Amino acid sequence: MKYIIDKQNKSPAYLQLYMFLRDDIVNGIYPLGSKLPSKRILSADTGLSSITVEHAYGLLCDEGYVETRQRSGYYVIFRTDDGFVTPSAKDFALSAYVKNADAPVTFPFSVLAKTMRGVISDMGEAILERSPNGGCLALRGAIRLYLAQNRGLIADARQIIIGSGAEQLYSLLIKLLGKDKVYAIETPSYHMIEQVYTQAEVATQKLPLGADGIDTDALKNCQADILHVSPYRSFPSGVTATASKRHEYLRWAEKENRLIIEDDFESEFSVSTKPEETLFSHTKKHNVIYMNTFSKTVSPSLRVGYMVLPPALAEKYEKELGAYACTVPTYIQYVLAELIAKGDFQRHINRVRRAKRKELAGK
Repeated sequence: MKYIIDKQNKSPAYLQLYMFLRDDIVNGIYPLGSKLPSKRILSADTGLSSITVEHAYGLLCDEGYVETRQRSGYYVIFRTDDGFVTPSAKDFALSAYVKNADAPVTFPFSVLAKTMRGVISDMGEAILERSPNGGCLALRGAIRLYLAQNRGLIADARQIIIGSGAEQLYSLLIKLLGKDKVYAIETPSYHMIEQVYTQAEVATQKLPLGADGIDTDALKNCQADILHVSPYRSFPSGVTATASKRHEYLRWAEKENRLIIEDDFESEFSVSTKPEETLFSHTKKHNVIYMNTFSKTVSPSLRVGYMVLPPALAEKYEKELGAYACTVPTYIQYVLAELIAKGDFQRHINRVRRAKRKELAGK
C-alpha cells in the first residue's frame, strides 16, 4: 500500500501516516489479526524515517487499533464485527493511571487574571451586554477553530451551544430530543447524568461497563433511542473505550433515529501523544452530539460547557429552543474566547499532558 505524504499539509508526517493506516484498518484492508508492514519496509515505501513510522505505529497502539508483539511486529486488534477486544497490558496501565490521577489540575492563575483584566480593558461596557441565546459568537467561533485544529471535529459555529455546565446542557437536550425517548447510560456513570434523567422523568436503561467499554451483549440488546457515553474516561470507573468499541457504538447508532450523546469528559488530558479521537468526527450519519466543559481544563467555578449539534438538530434547536437565554455571563465567555484564541488554553493542556506522561514514565 503506497501512502503519499503531503509536505504542504500542516499535519505532521507521522500523523498523516497514522490516519492512512487507521483508515485502512477500519476499512478492512488490514483485517483483525493481520500484520502491518515492518517499520523498515514502510519507511522505504513512504520516504519517511523509521522514527517517524515508529511514532505513527505508537499512536495506533495508543488508540487500540494495533498491538506490538516482541520481535514479531505490529498486529491489528481492531474488530469490525461485534465483540470484545482484549485490551493490552499498556491499555490497563494507562487506565489505572488515569483512574488514580486525582491530583487537581490548576490553570495558571496569573494568566487567567491577566486575561480577565485585558477583557475588561478592551471590551469595556460590552461585557455587560446580554449574550446571544446560543452563546457569544467570539466563544463559539474560538471553540469551532479549536475543535477543528485539535480534535478533527468540523462544525459550524451555529452548531455550538454554550451552557452553564454539563447538567444544564443535559436538560436542554431532553427538551430538544423529547421525554418520550429512552436514554441508555453507562453503569457506573457520573451520578448527575442519571439524576438529571430521573428528575426529568424520562426512561433510562443502564448498560454495564467492561474493561473496554459497554458490554457488547448489553449494547446489542439495547432498545434505547439515545446512547449517552463517555468514551475517553467514564467517571468514576476510569474505563476508556477502545477503538473497536467506539466503532461499535457508531454501528449501534446506524439504526434510524438513534443518537449518541458523546460526553468527552477530561479527554484533553490524555497521556497519548495525540488528542483522543471523537465519535463526532468519525460518524458519517450526523447522529452524534458532542459535549464538553471547561471545568477540568480551566476551573469548575466558571460553570461553562458546550455542545456541538449535528446540522439538522442545530436547526431544530434554533426553531424550538432558540428563545432560551444563554446562562453563562457574557464577560466569562469573552475571557474563555481570549484564552483559546491567544493559545493560553492549548499551552496549558500541552503542559499538563507532558507532566502526566513524565509522571507515568517514572512509575
